[in-house]
Amino acid sequence: MRLSIFGLGYVGCVSAACFATRGHEVIGVDVNEVKVELINQGGSPVVEPGLAELIRESVNAKRLRATTDAVAAVNESDISLVCVGTPSNHNGSLDLSYIKRACQEIGQALEAKNRYHIVVLRSTMLPGTVETTVIPALEVFSGKRAGRDFGVAVNPEFLREGTSLHDFDHPPFTLIGADDEDAGAPVSRLYAHLDAPLIVAGVKEAEMVKYACNCFHALKVTFANEIGNVCHELDVDSHRVMEIFCRDDKLNLSPYYLKPGFAFGGSCLPKDLRALLHKAKEVDVKAPVLEAVLASNRQQVEKEKLQQILSFQKFLPP
Repeated sequence: MRLSIFGLGYVGCVSAACFATRGHEVIGVDVNEVKVELINQGGSPVVEPGLAELIRESVNAKRLRATTDAVAAVNESDISLVCVGTPSNHNGSLDLSYIKRACQEIGQALEAKNRYHIVVLRSTMLPGTVETTVIPALEVFSGKRAGRDFGVAVNPEFLREGTSLHDFDHPPFTLIGADDEDAGAPVSRLYAHLDAPLIVAGVKEAEMVKYACNCFHALKVTFANEIGNVCHELDVDSHRVMEIFCRDDKLNLSPYYLKPGFAFGGSCLPKDLRALLHKAKEVDVKAPVLEAVLASNRQQVEKEKLQQILSFQKFLPP
């Protein structure tokens, strides 16, 4: 396929090199002339093992080039992948200025383009961003309708620095978020060569999956550290404890207990959590994540009670 990739940072460069290596014709787009020139010379703007070699090979094979001309890139491609950054504002919200600028450039290019074009968001964005920001911007600047004149899809990336090339070719799954098949099917074909499950979901669900994954990874790191801190004060080998913990792939590292629903209860989980928290206090170890578990669980219980009361009230006579 013919691809244009907006944003030649980490995700954009890795995506461009990997797709070009697979035989696609790739045009990288960036406002930074230094990055553009570097790629056209066969170099890499980012440091990643093996990436410079892939870029050089693809440039020499004339499957990869870069430009600052967004209009030309869109006109010469069938799919545009947006890989620009979404950094944090001071209050924790996302800075969508790069997303908006990319959508403006793509929209202006689509205004004069007569062929159907697909815009794919690989940037990490909160659920609803495509609906409230991306599509309106594309429609305003193109004068065209999403779902009729052009398609929009989401394709979150799950790349780790240092192993991104391996991760690109060996993902746990490939996720495509699309609300219409015309947009989703061509994007899915980009990953037909991968030996990994291909999952197609709604746009909002695909936007949210990346956050669920990253928040869970952050939770796991913090959980392991809090357990390790308690172990240290009790003269327990924390690495051995977590090594054994991870051997359980039926309950500990599995889909069990990871389905939204009612709160936990019973005789074991609340009792053992309270006991460990009490011991942590005795040895003067703070465990804010573990402490928050009980409070969050009580909140879930109250929420379920309220929902049951509201449901029951529907059947009461006025």
